[in-house]
Amino acid sequence: MSPRFDRLKKRIHALDQVAAWPEMMDLVNRAVHQDCRSIWDYPVLACEAVGGSQDDALPGAAAVFCTMTSVHVVDDMLDHDPLGDFHRLGTGYAANLGLAFQAAAHCLLDQADLAPHIRAALQVRLARVALATAVGQALDSREVASETEYWRVVAAKTPPLLGGALYIGALLGGGTEEVALSLERLGHVLGHYIQVSDDLADAMETPAKADWLRPMNSLPLLYASTVEHPEKAEFRALCHRVAEPAALAEAQRILVRSGAFSYCVYKMTQLSEEARVLLSATSISDPTPLEHLLERQIRPVERLLERIAADDPVLLELG
Repeated sequence: MSPRFDRLKKRIHALDQVAAWPEMMDLVNRAVHQDCRSIWDYPVLACEAVGGSQDDALPGAAAVFCTMTSVHVVDDMLDHDPLGDFHRLGTGYAANLGLAFQAAAHCLLDQADLAPHIRAALQVRLARVALATAVGQALDSREVASETEYWRVVAAKTPPLLGGALYIGALLGGGTEEVALSLERLGHVLGHYIQVSDDLADAMETPAKADWLRPMNSLPLLYASTVEHPEKAEFRALCHRVAEPAALAEAQRILVRSGAFSYCVYKMTQLSEEARVLLSATSISDPTPLEHLLERQIRPVERLLERIAADDPVLLELG
């Protein structure tokens, strides 16, 4: 565990109600940190970018961690995740834990030693993030009907959380409201990028991921299911058989041949360029932490492209 993540967990443990609640402590202790992939890193990176320190960002990072934990607990129930904690805890108990983590997030953020108007702005932003994410989760629990609706769901789901995390970090580090809003916009773009990236990576995974159960809610699967191409009917039929390794492999090949794979890469290229332009236009003292963040998000897609090219370079060229 990184020293920073250890300090974050200890800060959450220090809340009396958390320390006295074994199931809450268990969820905190089981969490795993991934550098620049864990959203609770975002307040730290934004804080450093505007000239603040990791310690300045800690209340925001802990608050985002608790918000994310709340989201995951509820999301598992909405998705009927077979590995969700609600199976052993009970649905009602898990829902109550989700509420507890959301309340803990506000308590942790309130520990920051800041001017009253900054404290108020941070609390309002965290509340807006929680509300927006709940709306996004509700929308995502239903199958979309078109690409337009897909983007509407994506905009409501992950971008507010990433944008809010950067906004909170910027204010904690002493950044201006203008800079915080600019970094929030960067987080929104990054949220769109990550959603498409995750959709594409999950679609190409073996064995089949849960996305295949609702193909209209995944951009590559939505594309191959709705855009006119010679193998559209075959693809739609294969979506019901992806538990069979041969059927999944053929469906994935159709994703490449139909242009679905290339379309997702095209959208990610657009979004990554938009993110870079936004970052370069934002007046911050040290853009390096956020530049590193962008590079870490792009790297998994580069590895996926390399893997597909290694498996069948001719197929990738056709796509």
